[in-house]
Amino acid sequence: MRYVIDPVSGEHVADRQRREPSASRLPLLPPGALADEQRAVYEAVTGGPRSGRSPAFRLTDEDGRLLGPFNAMLYSPSVGLPLQDLGAALRFRTAFTKREREIATLVVAAHLRSDFEWYAHERIGLRAGLDQEEIDALREGRAPMLGDVRERVVYEAVRQLAAEQDVSDAVYAEAVATLGRSAVVELVTLVGYYTALAMQLRVFRVGVPEGEPAPEWPQDGDGHA
Repeated sequence: MRYVIDPVSGEHVADRQRREPSASRLPLLPPGALADEQRAVYEAVTGGPRSGRSPAFRLTDEDGRLLGPFNAMLYSPSVGLPLQDLGAALRFRTAFTKREREIATLVVAAHLRSDFEWYAHERIGLRAGLDQEEIDALREGRAPMLGDVRERVVYEAVRQLAAEQDVSDAVYAEAVATLGRSAVVELVTLVGYYTALAMQLRVFRVGVPEGEPAPEWPQDGDGHA
């Protein structure tokens, strides 16, 4: 075992690389070595609405260390604390149904091919009522067969926003008419939030938790996933 200097607390913390993905750039921080500011982030994530009685995905490893994008939040608590709160607001305090929210999130995860984001929200989406056929269509970049008009509008607005970083006048007008202006603001913010998390996960080389299968992304025209 070797030790590294934690960039926030300045303490030596264990860097047990046998437990980390080989390409991970941010060592997972053990709960016992967290500074007060980091502890506030940790408790907001593990004690907040994400944890619940039976979380859909793994927030921590067997040593209690945060997984996915949450570990990165510990490295900058002044950013991490409001960032995790924004994520909680988008998941639990908007006017969207659970299905609508997960359709939007999975479109972003699939477009950016974010393994952890997909791993987490595929499981949340199934609990929210998405069926496997709908999940597979979203993963493959196809439009799922959605019977609800609000869901179709959410899908198309997010698909266009993720692909083009904008929405057309026609899609915007339909979204406002169907969802309302407040919901459109929330939807654009959701896309921005999960895009930011996907970027962090990519830069810090964070994959799915150990023992979990990575999503099977469709191949592009060059034969690459």
